[in-house]
Amino acid sequence: MIGMTTLRIYTTWPLHLEGDKSTGRKIICFLRNRSWTASLSKKSRKKFKKNGAAPRKNAPADINVPSGAKNEDSSGDGDNNNKVVTSDRNSSFRAPTRSDVLQACIITSGSILALGVILREASHIAFAEGMIKQDNCSEISFGFESWDLQLIIALVVLISTCRYVLLRIWPDFRDSSEAANRQVLTTLQPLDYVLVAFLPGISEELLFRGGLLPIVGLNWESALAISVIFGGLHLGNGRRYSFAIWATIIGFAYGATTLVSSSIIVPMAAHSLNNLVGGILWNYSSKSHDSKSSQ
Repeated sequence: MIGMTTLRIYTTWPLHLEGDKSTGRKIICFLRNRSWTASLSKKSRKKFKKNGAAPRKNAPADINVPSGAKNEDSSGDGDNNNKVVTSDRNSSFRAPTRSDVLQACIITSGSILALGVILREASHIAFAEGMIKQDNCSEISFGFESWDLQLIIALVVLISTCRYVLLRIWPDFRDSSEAANRQVLTTLQPLDYVLVAFLPGISEELLFRGGLLPIVGLNWESALAISVIFGGLHLGNGRRYSFAIWATIIGFAYGATTLVSSSIIVPMAAHSLNNLVGGILWNYSSKSHDSKSSQ
């Protein structure tokens, strides 16, 4: 779903005891357990060993943790607390907070966008100063024609369909996509999906297809080379080589549409919409799976 902008989210999750009833209950049970174990005399322990039994390490039977305690750990506002997510498909993990994800997306997308603008401006200046013979960046414009809309729709349908098929037949790609999506999308609100879909889509395309591709060369070989770099940067945070291969393929598709249309708007729109479709489908499948598991 999300591109490079959220590949590196570093967050810490401090333990807040104040107002956390479930944590308090666990600590009380732990202390009682330690006290109960320590109260056993050496003679009693020897008797346990002699009878072939060992003293229990868990709390006595009269100490019970309320059944709602576990659920309280994962409750609360996703913007202020770290959400603990448990699924029978994956082990428990602590997802970054909503504010962490949005902040990482905005800052990183802004940085990538600025780098793309700098590369395009540098190309314009170099051409004006006679340092280069041709300004290829000017060949990739922000223009939009009516037939570009058909190209965008075709690309979104093609990529979304291929992704859907690969998620069904390629387990490694499915696990890689699931890990990345869970980390980024778990704590987001529905409207946040638009932000984290369009910001990376616009910024990444401006850098790779609007900046790097014209500088390297407006040809198919350059489109492939840029797509390989694009795919390699999608490794990490649960994303494996299968996801990098997929990113390389769709990166080449975005590069091809850039060459055909001579417009950076086409890959920007297609990339953003594909991110949005992928996020919506993941959210739907995740809720469906959770509802089936609860039955």
